[in-house]
Amino acid sequence: MDPAACLDCSDWLLTTTRSVRKRLDFTRPVERSVIERCIEIALQAPTGSNAQGWHFVVVTDAARKQALQRLYHQAFQAYLTNPAFRASYDPNDLRAAQQPRVEASATYLADHLHEAPALVVPCVEGRIENAGVLGQASIYGSILPAAWSFMLALRARGLGSAWTTLHLAFEKQAAEILGIPDAITQAALLPVAYTVGADFRVAKRLPAAARTHWDRW
Repeated sequence: MDPAACLDCSDWLLTTTRSVRKRLDFTRPVERSVIERCIEIALQAPTGSNAQGWHFVVVTDAARKQALQRLYHQAFQAYLTNPAFRASYDPNDLRAAQQPRVEASATYLADHLHEAPALVVPCVEGRIENAGVLGQASIYGSILPAAWSFMLALRARGLGSAWTTLHLAFEKQAAEILGIPDAITQAALLPVAYTVGADFRVAKRLPAAARTHWDRW
């Protein structure tokens, strides 16, 4: 494989993998084999101490998806009504202009989450409550790279997702719905579907130079 071509493809994949909400195609089934392959790819991600303590709960049952959506929607309503949960930006900040569109998209997903063909919950063995900063970083560092690799693998196959965590406000209830053991930490909730179109573009972000610190902050 031509390294230059591979680099261009990788850059395109990395810079155009968006959190997809309104453009998730809820009418098109997602093949089980596609999700299984994406999970296989995800498990090539780094893992702390070679523990490989990751788990992916794939939810396709309509009743369980509906139950998770109710938890998610309840948490989303609390998010909307509590200013402490939401960032406030200077009017000249590019994020201020983006915020109404982001909120409209997020509201759509909260209302329609259960319609996704699959909901995927990345999990990891261990609990973080009393682990301390080092322990928390190690536990999350052993599942978040795998979850992101899963999302990139989806993108490469014409599917999309959105990184969501609001259901974790009701993590115990979600664990009961899905039969997840007490010793397991849920890291996210990813709706999975094919996308409507594939013309995703590079997002407007704060300049890297403004967020890069050399040698010291």
